[in-house]
Amino acid sequence: MRIAVTGAKGRMGQAVCAAVTAAGHDLVATIDADDPFDLNGADVLIDFTVPSQTLTNVCQGLASGAHVVVGTSGWDDQMLARVRQAQAEGNTNVLIAPNFSLAAVFMMRFAEMAAPYFTSVEVVEMHHPDKVDAPSGTATATAQRIAAARASTPAMPDATQTDPQGTRGGTICDIPVHALRLRGATAHQEVLLGNAGELLTIRADSFDRESFMPGVLLAIDAIANLPGVTIGLEHALQLED
Repeated sequence: MRIAVTGAKGRMGQAVCAAVTAAGHDLVATIDADDPFDLNGADVLIDFTVPSQTLTNVCQGLASGAHVVVGTSGWDDQMLARVRQAQAEGNTNVLIAPNFSLAAVFMMRFAEMAAPYFTSVEVVEMHHPDKVDAPSGTATATAQRIAAARASTPAMPDATQTDPQGTRGGTICDIPVHALRLRGATAHQEVLLGNAGELLTIRADSFDRESFMPGVLLAIDAIANLPGVTIGLEHALQLED
């Protein structure tokens, strides 16, 4: 398959280029911020850039007739609406994955399954300090999925009345989320679920960018069979109905 990569000079972009080449794909274009946007006939564009660039890259990729696989985080509803409009005008598909780590995908799925059965649940994510967005896309997606699974579950207990420094962290869909930024970290997340007398911890750790490459390759293979705009690698793994 013919592959183009945006953000090719970044660390993730370099890892993606090496992985697709090693897998036998034809790397036909590598594009960075100051380069002309020429996909050179690519079947699939892979975007690992930054939130301020990714929407433009995805729309240009669709306009060029390529399927698009996106690993950049920071997406909001307005951006997704623009992508859906751009995708509807063509014949190719988009897959946006908060995380390409298979461990992370299964962590989110297991947490979603367990969440309705526990009284309390919180999400803690940890990344390197060069990451520009917080919380991570994975933490956001995890919290959203947990909240949906707990839609008919009573509100979580929390007697906190004062927290002037915001030490309880933030919330996404009423799920507490904590974002840590530490030198030496790569990408880590844990979901803590509590009942009276017990605690379940579901954790995923990526120690190297190589951990994301099997998921990227799965997305490349699956994208042609995922019509429209798909959010989450779990659909490529057929973990969703």
